[in-house]
Amino acid sequence: MRYARVVADELVFAYAFDGPTSVRSLTDRDVERVGIQELGQAAYANLMRVPVQHEEITLEGHATLQSVFGDSHFVASKALYLGELARQVTGTSLPSAGALVVAPTRHLLAFHPIADGSVVDALNDLAMYALGAYEDGPGPLSPRVYWWHRGGLTSLTVLDEDTRTLSLEPPQELLALMKGLVRLDRAGRIVVDRAAPDPAELTRTTIESVARLAEDPAGLGDAFASALALAHVRCVADPVVSELDTWDAWATAVRLGTALFTGSGPEQWFLGEANTLRLPATPAAPPADARAWLDAVYLALACRAHDQVARLCGVPLETLRQDDSVDAYVLHWIDTLRTYLSGGPADAVVEKLLAAMQTSLPEALTHAPDDFVNRIDFQPVSLFHRFFTREHEAFAEVLAEALAEHGGYWGDSGAPRARVALGPLAMACLAHDQGFPMDPERLPHLPRYLVDGKRVEDIS
Repeated sequence: MRYARVVADELVFAYAFDGPTSVRSLTDRDVERVGIQELGQAAYANLMRVPVQHEEITLEGHATLQSVFGDSHFVASKALYLGELARQVTGTSLPSAGALVVAPTRHLLAFHPIADGSVVDALNDLAMYALGAYEDGPGPLSPRVYWWHRGGLTSLTVLDEDTRTLSLEPPQELLALMKGLVRLDRAGRIVVDRAAPDPAELTRTTIESVARLAEDPAGLGDAFASALALAHVRCVADPVVSELDTWDAWATAVRLGTALFTGSGPEQWFLGEANTLRLPATPAAPPADARAWLDAVYLALACRAHDQVARLCGVPLETLRQDDSVDAYVLHWIDTLRTYLSGGPADAVVEKLLAAMQTSLPEALTHAPDDFVNRIDFQPVSLFHRFFTREHEAFAEVLAEALAEHGGYWGDSGAPRARVALGPLAMACLAHDQGFPMDPERLPHLPRYLVDGKRVEDIS
């Protein structure tokens, strides 16, 4: 069986003849007689026809596992072609990051698509699930957890030969991806099943978060996140931002986002007619959160808070570069914006913009899913390119594409960020104020009275 090959630790690829009463592994002579290419095509077709059952299960963690099982001795072999199996049993394709998968017995495999922050729970859940199934049998194969990625399998389980114990050690590439997904998920930036938040409850949460800052300044990041979510959610009932309460929510998010990164003296303002917010003096202690900085800048641009934009551009780039949960293009994009908004030379802006574009290519991504990058995160960069080169028609075309991608990505999700395309909104506001022709009434996911500035008030 010299043709056989190891596909991952404890998993060997070989052909077998499944007869009426027995199963026999094929030898080199068998393979030569039929032909390796013809044999491979026939084996693949037969494997894909093997009947299976499918169910979703949840163990002690919080992740959903897709379990596939059946009477055939070859069910676990379908892990080799997990992308096609996933489409067959779930109706959806695996994300570009692949999936975690276990094949504990010949009759069973289970997998979890790597799409959001639940991947951390899934890794532990699958390890426990695989070990139990492997020990119980029948037909044990391996208790290991594997990463299926781009058609290949990588073992994430390490066996200590001295103690005969198993541990999980994902490669650096997967660890980086997991870290990025957890940060994205916690910030509500990627699509998961979420119910639409209640604006009244979010208002209370924001007020309480700000009130606690006098005793716990470390809660400023949570207060900003709550205010940002409220600004988005208020646009469900008031999509054009015509009401004072909605503007107050946006202005609150601007103030808290700026304070988070640049510090603040004591401030007082209103969130609705009956709610006075009092922000205590806070030191300048910017967190290493690159995308939160972008949110703060996008908000300030949309609300024409020019002083806040200037303050945010003064945040040291070295601090934001300490964020190890983002891809390189995010930091190059931040560098581009800081340079442009601070009045830097055009040549420097072009150089930094090109770096952002080059590092956003799929092969350069290590921390974020392709779908999120292409449809959401990179859209402001594309818009800025057309804005900076003053291509009015191209800007309008890219803006329409960005808003269509935003709607397609979020679908009918109740997540706050589904309401408003924040990055494209900031770029549209920049372009509007530079005389780019646009009709704010025909721009979905962009509040009309923020685009044209008619709702904007001073934020001191």
